[in-house]
Amino acid sequence: MEVVKTVVLLALMTMLFGVIGAYFGGQNGMLIALLIAGAMNFISYFYSDQLVLKQYRAILVNENEARGLYGIVQRLTRKANLPMPSIYIIPEKLPNAFATGRSPEHAAVAVTEGLLELLDENEVEAVLAHELSHVRHYDILIGTIAATFAGAIGMIANMMQFGAMASTHTKNRSNPLVMLILAIVLPLAAAIIQMAISRNREFIADEGAARLTQHPEWLQSGLGKLERYSKQGVMQEATQQSAHMFIVNPFSAMGNSFSGLFATHPSTADRIARLEELKFELK
Repeated sequence: MEVVKTVVLLALMTMLFGVIGAYFGGQNGMLIALLIAGAMNFISYFYSDQLVLKQYRAILVNENEARGLYGIVQRLTRKANLPMPSIYIIPEKLPNAFATGRSPEHAAVAVTEGLLELLDENEVEAVLAHELSHVRHYDILIGTIAATFAGAIGMIANMMQFGAMASTHTKNRSNPLVMLILAIVLPLAAAIIQMAISRNREFIADEGAARLTQHPEWLQSGLGKLERYSKQGVMQEATQQSAHMFIVNPFSAMGNSFSGLFATHPSTADRIARLEELKFELK
């Protein structure tokens, strides 16, 4: 199912580029746009994980450099029957974590230094189990591509704004208005895509973590701490395009002006409540 979603997402990005290219550049514009979209699809599938890791200055670590962290991931992957992912540490004081990659065989898990300092070993295990649940369900593929897709949409929106200002002296007086409309609509479309992809997958990954560790309370405690500390500031290098990949929203400190409508994450209170229900099932 996740492979189908990925194909649909890539097809939508290609169509979007093609339509915009055709509108503003005719047949030649559409051809150029489709070539660009094709290149972006290739990069998104094969290299988007490395781009995201590089964006957050994530450092690859081995067993000798992070023995405790490596041991937890190794233990969880054996229980989950998953390949061992690459492990990264992000030099960031605010606690958070995410997984990325195009498949379980090409997966990476990244945690911040702040997370390792804040959480105890059981809570760290629960967070890593959550990320490995994303890996198992191929959420990492569509989530990483969605981040690239959202970035591309943001780039197009910026181009529309610039084009609207630059085209006031052209013969086609409808273009500036269309460009301004697209500049407003496209970022909203990106937000809806991220919300649709991320929200439900977080609940599923939480459940997967609870079942893998057999201790829902570990993740409940970890999520509570992460939520409280996430309100102390915004992560360095954080972007709205990749916010949906993290276990908690890296922009929590900024609040949500849309009252949760376009939030990439369900509320932590709802997540903790669902984990509470699982306790009775796992007893």
